Amino acid sequence: MRALLLPVKDLRNSKQRLVGVLTPDERFALAQAMLADTFRAVSGVRRADKIFVVTNYTPAMQIAREHRWEILAEEQQLSESASVDSASRQCEALGITSLLRLPLDLPLVQACDIDELLAIDCTAPAMLIVPSRDGTGTNALLRTPPTIFPSHFGPDSFTKHCNEANRAGAQIIARRNPRLEMDIDDESDLRALLQLDLTGTATGAFFQRSGLVQRLRIESPGGTAKKLAQDGSAVFAEPKPG
Repeated sequence: MRALLLPVKDLRNSKQRLVGVLTPDERFALAQAMLADTFRAVSGVRRADKIFVVTNYTPAMQIAREHRWEILAEEQQLSESASVDSASRQCEALGITSLLRLPLDLPLVQACDIDELLAIDCTAPAMLIVPSRDGTGTNALLRTPPTIFPSHFGPDSFTKHCNEANRAGAQIIARRNPRLEMDIDDESDLRALLQLDLTGTATGAFFQRSGLVQRLRIESPGGTAKKLAQDGSAVFAEPKPG
């Protein structure tokens, strides 16, 4: 069985690397918006046999219940790697043979992006990995079996996960996808995202309400902002008349 794993931290403490760029209330609102966008995409996934949410954050648990996803409740959160590894052991005990971890700050992700990963043949032992935008982090990570090696989320995690996979004798499958790679960790990610068309997303609505586009002097997504096509390539949205 293939499953998704969604680790959710307490959003009130998220996006600390944006301190100095956003206020605490803005960081919280941005995290909420990206969580909503990611959960919306996940709700449309068809190839996952199960969807697990590992968290101690009550609002995330409520959303999971509404979608009838499985909740792996935590008493405390030491780190994302610890949360993912503990959840992976629980999922494997429940019969999950392949587990795809996704971060919860992917405002552009679509259900088809996730289903495409789940459709790839990852016969054990194997790792499927999608890097972050700069190529150093890990945005999507599928392991078969789920506990084949420990997690190392954080700086240089892409290389660390590849090294772990090599030590475990696992096949390494790397994929690039601009929507999956576009997460928000620091100001450079924020500026890159603000140049894209966020029409119809909760994250885009937050940007419009907050005035952040104007504050950072980035051209509005309603102007000549880039838009990601269905195949993940970048195209440009036409300016809106008037």
